[in-house]
Amino acid sequence: MRASFAEPAGGGVTLANWISVLGGRSARTAIGNSLALAVVVATIALIVGGPLAWSLARMARGWRALNLGLLTVANNFSGIGLAFGYVAALGSYGMITLGLKALGVGATPPAPTSFWGLVIAYEYGIVPMFVLLTLPAMSLIREEWWEACQCCGAGRLQFWRHVGLPMLAPFLGAGWLLCFTWAVGLYGLPVALLGSSRPTYPLITIDMSRTMMGSLFGSQRMPVLAAVLMILAVGSLWLYRWLLKRGTNWL
Repeated sequence: MRASFAEPAGGGVTLANWISVLGGRSARTAIGNSLALAVVVATIALIVGGPLAWSLARMARGWRALNLGLLTVANNFSGIGLAFGYVAALGSYGMITLGLKALGVGATPPAPTSFWGLVIAYEYGIVPMFVLLTLPAMSLIREEWWEACQCCGAGRLQFWRHVGLPMLAPFLGAGWLLCFTWAVGLYGLPVALLGSSRPTYPLITIDMSRTMMGSLFGSQRMPVLAAVLMILAVGSLWLYRWLLKRGTNWL
């Protein structure tokens, strides 16, 4: 953070580094792309992972243990290995792509270097992460409350609107924030899919990598981009703690 305000010649403090970097189109594009990608990825994880976590919490112990093991493996499988698996399955000559062509299906998977290709690759690890993060909160909803709502004549929709979702919302929001932060700072997977030399969909982490490998001596671009990531992470973690504190008021 401190280096982002240092003068290139040394000795002084200046805002010129921030003005120069954020005033450039490439940096703004990379930051905007990273934020847009992270928002979409975290939102899909919320929509898909929320019901999965609820179903998993209601499973029998044996099935729950099996599924937790699978989710843990998927959550820890990322980086170059995941990129290779994505290309092998959904690439131009991937197994699923060739299978769709053999069946005469006109639809083709998105290219690995496209926005939606990155979204699909990210979701493989981020949906299991969201489920593991929110699974403990699902035990807060007690069966007795649903029975009490039924006795009062309330339906399932009313139960979730007035009881279930208000209780789970802080924990679901906290999981969304952590997944958002993780998606913004992810490095290995996008580099493996996009490459680090003028990618078709620039991201902030790839921009930082290009700056380091380019050996731009005297340039303050890297500290400014690192400070942007730090600000996003600190803000997200502060909101995360606030949401958890709000959610624990129900306990």
